[in-house]
Formats: sequence, C-alpha cells, structure tokens
Amino acid sequence: MDLGIAGRTALVCGASKGLGFGCAQALRREGVNVVIVARGAEALQAAAAKLEAERPASSGDAPFVKWVAADITTAEGRAQAFASHADYDIVVTNAGGPPPGDFRDWDREAWIKAVDANMLTPIELIKATVDGMAARGFGRIVNITSSSVKAPIDILGLSNGARSGLTGFVAGVARTGLAAKGVTINNLLPGSFDTDRLQGTAAAAAKKTGQSVDAIHEARKKTIPARRFGTPEEFGAICAFLCSMHAAYVTGQNWLADGGAYPGTY
Repeated sequence: MDLGIAGRTALVCGASKGLGFGCAQALRREGVNVVIVARGAEALQAAAAKLEAERPASSGDAPFVKWVAADITTAEGRAQAFASHADYDIVVTNAGGPPPGDFRDWDREAWIKAVDANMLTPIELIKATVDGMAARGFGRIVNITSSSVKAPIDILGLSNGARSGLTGFVAGVARTGLAAKGVTINNLLPGSFDTDRLQGTAAAAAKKTGQSVDAIHEARKKTIPARRFGTPEEFGAICAFLCSMHAAYVTGQNWLADGGAYPGTY
C-alpha cells in the first residue's frame, strides 16, 4: 500500500538501533528523506549506511539519509538537528528510557533527567515544528513512549511518570487547531520488543528476583497472547502508517503495540 509520503522529510530520534531505527527504515522504504539523530556517532553512521544500502519501494529519486551525532535532549543537540534540515514534515521523538529501579533510590536529579528526556524534549520538538507543518498543510508527529503508560511496571517508575506527563500534554495539544491544518500528533506505545531496552529490563528483574535472564524472558512471553516479542521492523511499519496520508483522521491517540498483553477495554 502506497502511504503517500514519498518526498517528505522526517527527523527520527534515537535511530541508531532498536525501535528508532525500525521507524527510520520503514519511512525510507516509503521514499521519505530521513535525518537520524543519536548520541553515538559510530553506531549512527553504521545505521545510515544500512539505510542508504536499501532500495526504497517508491519510484522516483532516492531519498536522502543524513545523520547527526548529538544529544537531542539538549538545546545544542536540537539546534544541530535543525541545522541539518530546517523544515520537517514528520518527527519521530524517541529517547532512551530512564533506568529501572526502586523509587526510594531516585533523587531529584534522577527525576529531572527522566522528565527532561521523556517529556520535555518531545514537547520542545513539537513546539519547534508544528507551526511550520500547519503552514504547509501537512505534519505528522509520533512520540515513542511505552506500554507502561497504560500498564505501569513497578521497576520503571521514572518512565511511568515522565511518559505519562507527555501523554497528558499530547492529549490536549493534538486537539487544538493543528488537526484542522493537517497536523496529527500521536503516541506509539511499545510493549515487549526485542531491543537492548528489553534486555536491560530483564537483567534488572533477574537481579531483583534471583532468576536467570532467560527465565525472565520466557515468563514474560507467556503473558503475551502472541507468545513472542515484537521486532523493530514490525514497530516501524506501524509508525510509518501513522505518518501516512491514510492516518490523516487519527490524532491524539495512544497506539499500543504489545502482542495483546494489555487487556484494555472494548
């Protein structure tokens, strides 16, 4: 299915690996120009090379791939991203989740860092881009948050709190005049995907319970109706749809991708 976004330009954060890379990969396959941002230059350059090696499904000129090694959670890092390209049609916000642990061990600095990365940074990126998108009549913002927004995980209190704050903000701003001007803002909530983050969470749980990491993984898979973890490629395909012309009537929503693990409502 043609998503109708060939020739658009996307900023994809945290795209050197994992879910961010999956999103960048899916967008480029649709003919979208991508600017990928992450802190590690070596991994980012390798990711860019991999994206450039793939042939997009769309016809026409090959979309460009640019990479910016910067910390998007800082004003300087965001300035670098906008120096690389000024006007983005698509923005995928994504910052590494704060560490798991016991809330008794987190001081004010830990909370400020979590809120800055997982709430305030996406808000700054939204603020910097939505008016330009509205003026051009098209814009898509997808915030990668977490399934913990709907089903909090005890050892992920920093993430639960910061990402829930972003969720509340998006619920309001997405329903302003932006929607009438072709700009949508949605959150994409990953459940258990096979990423470094999943491995880190499992390691923390193993330390807490005394079980092995493999045992933690197997127990977790049994709680997922799909009986497996998702892949970054699957996640990227959902992101690309939310960025497409076909999702123009979808805004202010929390899209949960978790293999059916969260019961939700009907």
